[in-house]
Amino acid sequence: MALRTLVAWSALGLLLWRCALALQGGMLYPQESPSRERKELDGLWSFRADFSGNRRRGFEEQWYRRPLRESGPTLDMPVPSSFNDIGQDWHLWDFVGWVWYEREVILPERWTQDLRTRVVLRIGSAHSYAIVWVNGVDMLEHEGGYLPFEADISNLVQVGPLPSRLRITIAINNTLTPTTLPPGTIQYMNDTSKYPKGYFVQNIYFDFFNYAGLQRSVLLYTTPTTYIDDITVTTSVEQDSGLVNYQISVKGSNLFELEVRLLDAENKVVANGTGTQGQLKVPGASLWWPYLMHERPAYLYSLEVRLTAQTSLGPVSDFYSLPVGIRTMAVTESQFLINGKPFYFHGVNKHEDADIRGKGFDWPLLVKDFNLLRWLGANAFRTSHYPYAEEVLQMCDRHGIVVIDECPGVGLALPQFFNNVSLHHHMRVMEEVVRRDKNHPAVVMWSVANEPASHLESAGYYLKMVIAHTKALDPSRPVTFVTKSSYSADKAAPYVDVICLNSYYSWYHDFGHLELIQRQLTTQFENWYKTYQKPIIQSEYGAEAIAGFHQDPPLMFTEEYQKSLLEQYHVVLDQKRRKYVVGELIWNFADFMTEQSPLRVLGNKKGIFTRQRQPKSAAFLLRERYWKIANETRYPHSVAKSQCLENSAFT
Repeated sequence: MALRTLVAWSALGLLLWRCALALQGGMLYPQESPSRERKELDGLWSFRADFSGNRRRGFEEQWYRRPLRESGPTLDMPVPSSFNDIGQDWHLWDFVGWVWYEREVILPERWTQDLRTRVVLRIGSAHSYAIVWVNGVDMLEHEGGYLPFEADISNLVQVGPLPSRLRITIAINNTLTPTTLPPGTIQYMNDTSKYPKGYFVQNIYFDFFNYAGLQRSVLLYTTPTTYIDDITVTTSVEQDSGLVNYQISVKGSNLFELEVRLLDAENKVVANGTGTQGQLKVPGASLWWPYLMHERPAYLYSLEVRLTAQTSLGPVSDFYSLPVGIRTMAVTESQFLINGKPFYFHGVNKHEDADIRGKGFDWPLLVKDFNLLRWLGANAFRTSHYPYAEEVLQMCDRHGIVVIDECPGVGLALPQFFNNVSLHHHMRVMEEVVRRDKNHPAVVMWSVANEPASHLESAGYYLKMVIAHTKALDPSRPVTFVTKSSYSADKAAPYVDVICLNSYYSWYHDFGHLELIQRQLTTQFENWYKTYQKPIIQSEYGAEAIAGFHQDPPLMFTEEYQKSLLEQYHVVLDQKRRKYVVGELIWNFADFMTEQSPLRVLGNKKGIFTRQRQPKSAAFLLRERYWKIANETRYPHSVAKSQCLENSAFT
């Protein structure tokens, strides 16, 4: 069978490789090195929500010009976290509008006195629109949550008299409109017999809670004034040698030298290079393999880049180390190949959602989730329905968990959402996603949307443009979106590399009729494959189960029904995964919060784990299944083992 779009970089050639490097400006993860420092700003910030009728009192009174506490009462707000669940005021739980954060920072003296030092303020995520002031000076604005943005504040901190204390103010608006991503609408309730004057509600078209705030870390970091701005790495394999193609962007001066070294896991130099671009050859390279696919998965090299430059203030140097996984990918009519071998996604969909943190990044939660993924025998997940924290992808790189990296293109349900302004914004968001995540070997596919109204002609054109733009940004990875449209009506399916299907047979229709699943799922797969001749992933399936609810025979919302529904899906998946189905991702890894609704009891209960990460019966069913599939992959010529490997603890 002919390869569709993804082949080794050596075959693609320099033309496509340069296309992948078209993004302007880098977004390297801040790290400490001999030339770089970090100062974390996590912890307690002052916080105030603007409850005024027009939500603009903070701008009218210019709260950013003086300490926030002088504007009125403030709350202590932990960062990172979502603000919604922290307080006891129910008005804050579903607040829509502007909220204000403030933190005072004392800078190291060297940062303010060494003019060869560049000081950068970086916000890991602010959902959804943010304006940032430093000492009352407007520094930057950013549209879109879930992705980092930053500003060079050197000119503010390195002027006389030298300030050692900074006041950082961030205003964030979580309102969703037809041109945001995800989109939404504001509905004013004009019946004054029922609602106060000016009363409005935020309408959303997706099934998770619209948590907001400073949900990831805020920090200051330094670089030299001439610095390594960006690194782009692509890899391939030629016979038994690994090839690492690199391109490096430097800013601040044209008079510089670059030394590049590739180190193995034992810190031994295996290849050297110089200059802003080149190719490193590693004979007998150890490849990056997904978890459970190889005896030595997730092997990472380190690409060390050392810069020396001459400036008007004297010589400077910079150093950055980037983890590199050498692997190849290809897509055929019926297979997804990693390092030339068929790969089957057996994993989960997730949400960055737990208890009072909301979507706030949390290291203990992240490590717990990875313990559970490895216990489960899962080798993949989709970042449903937004990019996750950078630290999540770093963990995936280290432990071989494969990622379908999805942008916040969820809730594209109405015709008015497919407009030119939205299209431009959607493309810009994909640029930010690719710019941030392009070097992660764990990321094997981009997803540009979840369940858009892809039966509409306008949606077909819109998604065609976003997909083409994403492929131009990164030709090395396949691109998809996740659909729930019918095979005959979907206007955008012809443009993807892999078909991703969401279906909930015997849950959202034919309630309780488990006996229909096998027939309906078989028909789904056969119709899609006959029409498009592309590999298929069952990207969502599942049923809600309230932990502790039991009934035999199985009834909806019991653990038995969830388990029985999955078993019916698995019968068909086992038939088709030996043909053209290349993956299955359960919905969902864990229960998660949603908007209040008579259809939801404290959120969506389709998790195989509770929101507190305790297993339901279905978790044990999936564990048995995933380990069996993994053992079939690792030992294809032996009798498939169904039990889990007890020595597979996460370390």
